[in-house]
Amino acid sequence: MKTIFTAIFLALFSVLAIAQTRFEKAKKTASEQNELILLNFSGSDWCIPCIKLHKNIIETETFKQLTTDHILEYVNADFPRSKKNQPSAEIKKENASLAERYNSKGLFPFTLLLNSEGKILKTWEGLPSESAVSFSNEIKSFYQKK
Repeated sequence: MKTIFTAIFLALFSVLAIAQTRFEKAKKTASEQNELILLNFSGSDWCIPCIKLHKNIIETETFKQLTTDHILEYVNADFPRSKKNQPSAEIKKENASLAERYNSKGLFPFTLLLNSEGKILKTWEGLPSESAVSFSNEIKSFYQKK
């Protein structure tokens, strides 16, 4: 009898653990920490503007400071083409769901600034023309307005 209850408990726990996606975790953390969410749709191994966005903005210390300062939660919905770069099945499913909800046109790169409930505050289609500092400052200005 104890074994049956343990098995049921583990099965329920595993379902709940899988149901908690990266985006749901970001929303929860953003809500708890009073942060914004940056959702970025990219093709990390085929989209040149996506690669430039990550190199020139996302991977900079200026941008990373936004997460350190609890201004921002960052979620990357990546759609690589190469087999060696494919994410897990769960991540693929989540990325497809995010694309269905936020990127129905299939734009790459496509970046959205969201509040903790997932409401769109600002979008960037393609590679932002501003520097990492300007991009980060724009996010900070939205953070200060909320």
